[in-house]
This record gives sequence, structure tokens and C-alpha cells, in this order.
Amino acid sequence: MPVTTADGKKLVTLIPGDGIGPECVESARRIVDATGVKIAWEVRHAGEGVFKQGVPSGVPQDTIESIRKTRCVLKGPLGTPVGYGEKSANVTLRKLFETFANIRPVRELPGVRTPYTGRGIDLVVVRENVEDLYAGIEHMQSPGVAQCLKLISRKGCEKIVRLAFEFARSEGRKSVACATKSNIMKLTEGTLKRTFEEVAKEYPDIPSWHVIIDNCAHQLVKKPEQFDVIVTTNMNGDILSDLTSALVGGLGFAPSANLGTEVAIFEAVHGSAPKYAGKNVINPTAVIGSAVMMLRHLGEFEAAAKIEHALIATMAAGTHPTGDVVGYDSPDAATTTAFTDAIIGNLGRTAIGYSVREHKPIRMPELGPDPVSVRPKARRVVGADVFVETGLLPEALGPTLEALSEWSPLKLKMVSNRGTQVYPAKGAITDCVDQYRCRFVLRDPAGELADAHLIDLLNRVAGRFRWMHVEKLQEFDGQPGYTKAQGED
Repeated sequence: MPVTTADGKKLVTLIPGDGIGPECVESARRIVDATGVKIAWEVRHAGEGVFKQGVPSGVPQDTIESIRKTRCVLKGPLGTPVGYGEKSANVTLRKLFETFANIRPVRELPGVRTPYTGRGIDLVVVRENVEDLYAGIEHMQSPGVAQCLKLISRKGCEKIVRLAFEFARSEGRKSVACATKSNIMKLTEGTLKRTFEEVAKEYPDIPSWHVIIDNCAHQLVKKPEQFDVIVTTNMNGDILSDLTSALVGGLGFAPSANLGTEVAIFEAVHGSAPKYAGKNVINPTAVIGSAVMMLRHLGEFEAAAKIEHALIATMAAGTHPTGDVVGYDSPDAATTTAFTDAIIGNLGRTAIGYSVREHKPIRMPELGPDPVSVRPKARRVVGADVFVETGLLPEALGPTLEALSEWSPLKLKMVSNRGTQVYPAKGAITDCVDQYRCRFVLRDPAGELADAHLIDLLNRVAGRFRWMHVEKLQEFDGQPGYTKAQGED
């Protein structure tokens, strides 16, 4: 439910952003206000200017407090300066408020000529928004080898998959496709695929299918009109949604919503483009579209439809949104303010040949706060992968590790380098680096590894090598919870 003031206005935190952000946000705010919707805007700040004030996150406390109160944000793009500050303030905001779903719609618009004009593109990428490589958990394994952990949870997958189907229902869409790289990453990306196939059974009214992510990109370029809703993981969704925006004219036409159970953040997909800041030439359509999504979230469906109709009518009449459509030097390019004025002037009009979808409220997934989402009936630790740093070649490293584990319940099964087994040798031609995965398994295949035995092994390994990482090899209900190296039996 929207948060309201005593006089009935709906509260929204307004973050102007950096670069072109303030111009785009002001355009959207003026158009929203012109519909007559009663909104109380709380202006707050985040991003580059805040980094410069010495706030490492780029998000000051008063902004956080405002969002906790309003639970709804319209924001411009935020800059992440090079050389100071920490993580992206955009990502920080999404993660602080668990906005787990990123909704990125694209559709063909009048007057925006692309190679796909006339194909009727109207699709949505539903991107998981807090997990995957975007968790940002990175380590230097050795001075020359970096690692980033790809974290995918069953709970996170279920939330985003359910949201994708519920969003499809809210807009009357016809299908949901799940795009993953589960043919290679069978545990992480595979978790999304398996979850999708389970949850899809609860939505028999919506056709669904799975597609490998690279084929999805291929198909989007070849025949984009076959897609309606695409649900995918965080990194894949980031890449695919930029691709889809290019099909309809570019990032200037790409709005987005970051939806969570408690908070929703609405923003353009594009960046802050500082070289165009203050010149009154930027295309505000993406932020205007984000404001339309915000109004629907607030239950203001009539005002949202009115703005969308007016935007389409304005473009159909030949008023093009600034220079990224007709060129910044073109006399036909409308300024940001002129384009905004034209949309306000067209409120109440519709464009012939372009429809606006009927919308219903989105039913958000409710999975509860329990951190445990999967409870196997049986589990067992059967070994461990120990990652070591060494300049030895495999033929020297393997026998050394075998000798170190000679008196342990664990034995060396194999050594891999960058995912390929290099010991015992299988004939592979591998250009090794100084980080090896050393897989130890129980000598007794029916036994279970005790922590004391693993610690003893680590102590023995540490007496000879630097080790930086260890992973237990686990079985859940008799199924291995780990993958094999390339070439491993």
C-alpha cells in the first residue's frame, strides 16, 4: 500500500541523480504533476556528489531514512566516480532495500526508426536483482588470479520466477521464457531453470519455455517478436536488457522498476551521460516511462495510462525526444523542455494505431523470512576442494599432495587448473596459472568427512603451500552438490 501524508498525498522519495539526471527527473515530475495525481515529493540525494562528501556508499543516511518512510523512489542515474567511493550507489540502493526484481520493458515507439520498425516489439526482461555475480564477492586468489563468487539461491530464484509470472498476468501477457546458461553452470544457472520448471506448473494459463541464454540473445536479434516476458539471472538480465533496448532505439527509451516486498525504486536503465548535462538536449523518455511504472505501482492506473498515451501521441505527431532520435545537431530535435511541454499538452489524447495495455496490480511473491528454503532428507560431506597457490607444474604438485595426504582418511583424486584436470594427466594441453584446485575424497566411499580430518589436511598442506580457499564436497539426498572438472572421471 502507498504511504500517504495527512492530507492524502502519496509520498515518493525523489532523487535527481547526477549528470543528465536532474533534467530527466524534472521532466518526469512535471508530467506526473500535470495529471493531477497528488504526490508529496521528498527530494533526497545519492551518487557522485555524495561520494565527494566522503560518504563511501554514495547513499547518505537521510536518503535511507526517507526511503524507509516512503517505500517508493523515483530516481535519476547516479554516477560512480573512478578513484574514490566504493560500490555503485545504484546497486547499493537496490540491495539495501532487497528490491529483488528488476523489470525492464521495451516496445516499438512511433517516429523512432530502427531496423526492427514495424515488427511490433513489445517485451519485458525480468531480471533477478540482488544475487549472482552482482553480489560483488571477489578475492585475489593469487597475485595473478582473481575470483568472483556466483551466488544463486533457491529462494531468490523462486521469488523472481513467481514475480515474472505475476507480472505477465498483471499486463495480460501471453508467455514467459526462462533464459539461463544451465548447460554449463548446472548448479547455479541450473537452479533457476529447475525452479522455473517447478513454478511454471502453477501457472498453466501462461505458456512457458526454457532457452539457453546465448540462443536467447541470438533469437532476440533474429526474431524478437516471439518473446513477451523473459526471466533470467542478474548478469544475464543486465546484458539482455541493454540488447533489447537497442531493438527499439536505445537506452533513452528504456525505463525500469526495481521491486521488492517493502520498497520499489523506479529509474531509467541509462547512465548519467555527464557530457550532455545542462544542455537541455537529453531524451527524458526512459525516466518518464519509469514514472509511469511508478504510478501503476501506486495504484494510479488512469494517470499512468494518460501519460503513456500522451507520450505516444507526441511522438506520433512528429515531436521527437531530442537528439538521440534525429541527431543532436538536427533542427528537428526537440529540446528536453519542449518535449516535456508537448507531452503535457497532449495529456488526454491518444495515438491511432498504438495501444496501451490494461494493467492490474502485481501480486508480489510472499515466501516468508525463513532463510532455509531447501531441507534435504539426507546429507553427507564426502571430500573437499583445496585451492592452493604454487608455481609448481602439475606433474610435481600431484605427487607432493599425495604424499602430504598419505596418512589422512582423504586421498587426492585430481588437480585442476582453471577448470581442467591436469593431474593425473589426461593429455590436455593446459597453460597453467599459479592457482590449482586440489580435490580430495574419502578413501572409504561410504564414510563421512569430519571437520577434524579436514583441518588436519589443511595444516599439512599449509606446511608446504599457500592455500587460500576450501570447499566441502557435499551430497544432498544422494546427489553430488558439486561439479566435475573438465576431463574428470
